[in-house]
Amino acid sequence: MHDTNENLEARRSAPTGAQATSNKNQTDVALGKGLDVGTANLAAAVTNEDGSVTVNVERNAFLDINSDVYSKNMLTKLKVPYVVHNNKLVVIGEAAFELANVFGKEVRRPMADGLISPNETDALPMMRLIISKILGEPRQQGESCYFCVPAPSIDVDNNVVYHEGLFQSLIAKMGYNARSINEAHAVIFSELAEQDFTGIGLSFGGGMVNACVAYKSIPCLSFSVARGGDWIDKNVAHVLGTKKSKATFLKERGVDIRDPKNREEEAIAIYYRNLISYVLQNIKARFEGGQNMPSFQDPVDIACAGGTSLVGGFIEVFRDEFSKIDFPIPVGRIFRAEDALISVAKGCLVAAAIGE
Repeated sequence: MHDTNENLEARRSAPTGAQATSNKNQTDVALGKGLDVGTANLAAAVTNEDGSVTVNVERNAFLDINSDVYSKNMLTKLKVPYVVHNNKLVVIGEAAFELANVFGKEVRRPMADGLISPNETDALPMMRLIISKILGEPRQQGESCYFCVPAPSIDVDNNVVYHEGLFQSLIAKMGYNARSINEAHAVIFSELAEQDFTGIGLSFGGGMVNACVAYKSIPCLSFSVARGGDWIDKNVAHVLGTKKSKATFLKERGVDIRDPKNREEEAIAIYYRNLISYVLQNIKARFEGGQNMPSFQDPVDIACAGGTSLVGGFIEVFRDEFSKIDFPIPVGRIFRAEDALISVAKGCLVAAAIGE
């Protein structure tokens, strides 16, 4: 970054997310943090001294603007925080997304399809900035930070080794003991504690959908499909002839995919149903063709999480699509996490606490 630390800190906005709680006695706080490295959103979870959990969330996006007097005055007047990078004014996170919609521009995305974007030269410095903002410094040197990584996809040839190594290094340089955990496995840690961490976790993210089957916390099967919220947005934008950021806005403004009200909502509902069906068919196929899969005597629960699952009617459509297939194992409850957007971050925090 081409800015002084003093100026950088002055322009950062306060993290968004759950209520922040001040820690008076750091030594009494359970150490370990969780970090969801998502395509659409980044989320960091930490345990407070009273046992509550704070999760800071920021959209994983940025927007660069010409560095001139008019632009600086505009951002200052709108109270939009920015940094200076490569002689450009850069707005990060939710503010970038909102500003892009106002001016009809597309935000730049550090990640694509669940992995660090190979086409975005500024991806790593931007993500370093956002992660530093929401994660903060370690409370003691070498504090554990468990961060999520996707499983290899079954429908595209992607390699998560480079992606995992980049964030392992980035988080370690911040003073943490960085450890990775599968994204959908984190959902199981977050949502299936009462089931002895046994069941199916699904993380519907922006870049992909991750799936994990675990027995007593041990993952038996993990994979991903290279479709997610961005896939929906891209296809909706294409059929409607609009920008992808506009399609994202339409999706997030309060659609119920069980009862679309117009052409735009109909397109969103069609692609959501297709995505859910695609994921379920692939899970079924992997169960039927998998080796060394455990035999579940009792019905297992399916926990869904991730920002893409937040749309209205999601779990009802999921159950409807599930009823159309002959699933090879008995299934009990099918539910969406109460805090679906931050479930992965909370699961990473649980893993960190167990590790500590």
